[in-house]
Amino acid sequence: MASFAVVGSGWRSEFFVRVAEALPELFACVGVVTRDAGRGREIERKWHTNAYGSLDELSAVVRPDFVVVSVPPRAAVGYLRRCAAAGLPALCETPPAHDLDGLLEVTALARSGARLQVAEQYPFQPHHAARIALTDAGTIGEVSMASVSFSHGYHAFAVMRRHLGVAGEPARIRASVVRAAVETWGTRAGPRTATGTTEETRTVALVEVGGRLGLYDFGENQHRSYVRLQRVDIRGSRGEIAEDQVRLVRGVDESVTIQLRREVGGQEGDLTGHYLKGISGPDGWIWRNPFPGARLADDEIAVAQLMVAMSSYAAGGPAFYGVADAAQDHYLYLALQEAAATGEAVVTTTQPWAQDMVRHG
Repeated sequence: MASFAVVGSGWRSEFFVRVAEALPELFACVGVVTRDAGRGREIERKWHTNAYGSLDELSAVVRPDFVVVSVPPRAAVGYLRRCAAAGLPALCETPPAHDLDGLLEVTALARSGARLQVAEQYPFQPHHAARIALTDAGTIGEVSMASVSFSHGYHAFAVMRRHLGVAGEPARIRASVVRAAVETWGTRAGPRTATGTTEETRTVALVEVGGRLGLYDFGENQHRSYVRLQRVDIRGSRGEIAEDQVRLVRGVDESVTIQLRREVGGQEGDLTGHYLKGISGPDGWIWRNPFPGARLADDEIAVAQLMVAMSSYAAGGPAFYGVADAAQDHYLYLALQEAAATGEAVVTTTQPWAQDMVRHG
């Protein structure tokens, strides 16, 4: 079992605590750091763990295997610096810094020996993980284009870069913003309570990098929209993946469409419990849930995988998504925001962290 503490008491922090409660054989939350005394009392009552006013206060009482830093990006670097000074491995929520100067500082901290990783969960979500497994395996050949429309900024770039097989190469980004009416959406607090429309701001960008093309398409709060779909389309030399369909050619003239199927327990006569078993294809499993039986949402499954990987990393195991990769994805998002604001193409440069990035494909 791995012990962890959380710095921060916001909405995202609770994901890690919920995962620990669902998988008590794997994780134990030994404390939460919050500067708000009232919030601390609420955490102790609702999250069933101890609250502390500072990281130093927590460290004086307990030494977790790793610390989850879940605070606003402007505050993250300071906490990562304190974790490094205390010799505590840290898993930082995305992004690890607010701007380029902060990204350079946190990547320099990692290069100096700090044990840091970043909690980018989207590549670990079941359907993304299944599609990534296919492109990593070369199922559709050499990927030339990846179109993503499911989340904002660095999340989208983490998945886009993985499919394109690029790392820190210079990128040329052009972006446009479209504003139009759309149905209102739910919030973090729950579903909407009345009908209505609002103005949606949608950003669409072309990202040319390493001789390949990425298409970024995201409208604000698309995550919780009642009418906007999430889309991923990856084009390769031997096929294409579009959502849950894979188009391939076999032999000389036999084109086939493979359906990625979501396999769920607890249906009809299956009494094993309601949970996601995995993503299957015609030849067997493409992705299997590593936490069978646990009633976790897709995003919580991804967070649980991050926590398992972090437990291993803290014990001396391999990195899985370091600050260099996280910095590159947020750097690309910063460039996209500039291109959208100015209407001009923005060309990124190779940053010092590029040599520390992991290249896939």
